[in-house]
This record gives sequence, structure tokens and C-alpha cells, in this order.
Amino acid sequence: MHLYHAEATALYADLKLPLIQEIGPQASVKLSEQGGYLAHHAERYRLSGVLSFGSAYTQVAGNRDVKPGHGWSTLATSVVEHLNVLDVVTADRVVAQVATEHPLAGYVPSVTFLGTRFENLRIAGHPVKLDLDLNILGEKPGNDAPYSKDSGFIQRVTSQYERLRGHRNISADILERYNQPPSASGNQESIECSLVNQADGSYPGRSFGHVIDVPNFGKIYLATLRLEQSDSHTPTGVPRKTLINLTMIELHMGCLAAGRAGLGNTVINGGTQP
Repeated sequence: MHLYHAEATALYADLKLPLIQEIGPQASVKLSEQGGYLAHHAERYRLSGVLSFGSAYTQVAGNRDVKPGHGWSTLATSVVEHLNVLDVVTADRVVAQVATEHPLAGYVPSVTFLGTRFENLRIAGHPVKLDLDLNILGEKPGNDAPYSKDSGFIQRVTSQYERLRGHRNISADILERYNQPPSASGNQESIECSLVNQADGSYPGRSFGHVIDVPNFGKIYLATLRLEQSDSHTPTGVPRKTLINLTMIELHMGCLAAGRAGLGNTVINGGTQP
């Protein structure tokens, strides 16, 4: 049997300046363990002149795949349109979309980020050019092996870390977050990377891989992806749960505004038994 797990949220935030405001999850949906389909749509959210979007929608779905010999498919989508954060971060559309297929035999799913994208992302009015890698996980490892033991995936993440740490004058908090190379061993672990290899443009500030540090605003983390594996199967050691957590824009603000916010978040973590 398969227990589904999928969540999608358009926005959440905890602001300290210029006003104290905790923004609970907006347009948030969570799928039942039995699967099915849920969707939520929100219009015209605005918090003074600090943060706004024109519309947002989310959807989650879980069903047995209709193709013969295939297992269980899960989908999570979060879309934010006409985003504006203090007239510094703007975008026409931000889309997070993750789909997985768990096999009939085995535990490790195949994963796709097809549809995930930024449309007209700008910093202080300047376009942001992104090197987006939707294939960072690569193909599903053979023999039901975990992604953390796939040499291709580990090498791609290692390269991201090396490029990021290779920048001059990188701030201590970014360096601390990405100071340890990903491990290719173990079945209960967490690996963080990004679907963005590099952000470039003539906007104010500096880019460190997928992180943009804007003076008098804060840091913008783009398309952060966290892979977590747990619940090892005895005696094979294969993780029975693989969590895929994607946040398209993560804001760590401190000057014009202070606080943190996340936009375009999806989580998928289904599990098969026995």
C-alpha cells in the first residue's frame, strides 16, 4: 500500500520591520494520505506597501498511475503571480512544481520538476538571468538506491557548493549554510542544493550561486531544494521515505524590512509499505 504526502503553500512570512506581522500560510493545501485532489486559489493579497501578490493558487494530487506496470504518482504545485516585495523583488509569475512516481516494487521515487520556473524575475527593476537546472537530481538511481548514493547527483551538488564558496567576500551566514560538502553515505540524511546554479544581472548587490545579497534589503535564496531520506528498510538499508522540499524564493531581510518569508513552497514525501 502507498500513503501519499503532498503540501503546497504560496506564501508564509514572519516580519519584524517596518511592521511586526506574522503571515500564516496563504493558499495552503495538504493532501490526504489516501490521495485524491485538492486546490486553493487566492486573489489580491496585500500587506501595506511591504508585500503583495495579484493572485496565487496551489494544487496537490495523488493517484495510482494509469500506465500498466507503474506505481503511485504524486503532484504538488504552488504558483504566485504579480509578486512585489518592497518594490525590490518583483516577478510576473513564480511556479514551483514537483511530481514523483513511486514504483510498485521498491521505495525510491523518480522525481521531475517540469513546469518549475521564474517569469520576469527582477531585482530593483533589473532582470535576473538564471541558470536553471531542473535535472539536478538526474535519473532515478538503479536498484532502488537512494539519491544520496548517486555519484552524478552528488557531483552536481558538490560543484554548486564549490562555485558558491569560491566567490570572494562571501558572507559568513551563507558560507556556514553551505560549508559542508554533501555526503554520499548514510540513509538518514539531509542534502540542500538549488535548482539555480547561478543568478546574474545588473541589479544592485552580489550573486553567490543561487543567493543574491542586496545592500539595504537582505539575501534572496532562489529555488532552494532539500532532499531528506529516512525510515531505512531492514535489511536492505534503502530509505522508505524520500522528502522533496522546494522553496522558490526565500527572503532573509534586514534593513528596509526585517524578517523572513518564503514564496512558492512544495513538499512531497509519500511512502510505500511494507
